[in-house]
Amino acid sequence: MTDVTDVSVGVQHSGGIVTLTLDSPHNRNALSARLLEQLDAALRDATGDSQVRGIVLTGSGTVFCSGADLSERGSAAPNRMPGILTQMAESPVPVIARVNGHARAGGLGLIAAADLAVAPVTATFAFTEVRVGVAPAMILVPALGVMDRRFLARAALTGEPFDAAAAAAAGLLSDAVEDESALDAWVGARAEALRRAAPGALRATKDLLRTLPARPWADGLAAAADTSAALFAGPEAAEGMEAFLQKRPPSWDTSGRGAGGPP
Repeated sequence: MTDVTDVSVGVQHSGGIVTLTLDSPHNRNALSARLLEQLDAALRDATGDSQVRGIVLTGSGTVFCSGADLSERGSAAPNRMPGILTQMAESPVPVIARVNGHARAGGLGLIAAADLAVAPVTATFAFTEVRVGVAPAMILVPALGVMDRRFLARAALTGEPFDAAAAAAAGLLSDAVEDESALDAWVGARAEALRRAAPGALRATKDLLRTLPARPWADGLAAAADTSAALFAGPEAAEGMEAFLQKRPPSWDTSGRGAGGPP
């Protein structure tokens, strides 16, 4: 059993949303071996729970994540990153990065691997790897999938910091908001929307968003048609359409909205 003093990743459940908090203030939430081990386990628990509708990844304090823990140079810690990034990308439920503050290096990989990401305008970002003699290797895989390539090349090659507005414009963030209150409101609204969505439909949509870009046009359309046909013939679609016609929330809706509300 993990001693509470050794907890580097906090886990909180609320209404089907699991919030995972990077909580290692002594090194600004750096990706130490302990933190990565706990994050890996927490993601496995959350993605394996059929009651979970969404995962929120955030940090404690004023820093989201400062990147790798450089005091552990030579450790096996980086070996966990591919699995963590893959878990986030392949999670059956959406992952929201609630970027509470500055992010550096590997922290940007976590943001890029999330489905949605939001940060306050005061947050700054940087691919700092080249400035300490390494490359942003693994984190470029998710970053290349969401960011403008010209902007990413400049940021990764120079290590120059950039602000939240630039991060949003480049695709690293879904949005940049004014302050922490607005940050919570943004995440809360998305969480409420996930509670209204059908679990199977969410899973299928995540899979399509991840896999279609790599497929040729004709193959992508064929795969999408198969998915669409299976969903339309499935029990969620039957329940969702019946609920719409009856002006009531479908059975999976845990948002608490009243019957007859807008779909």
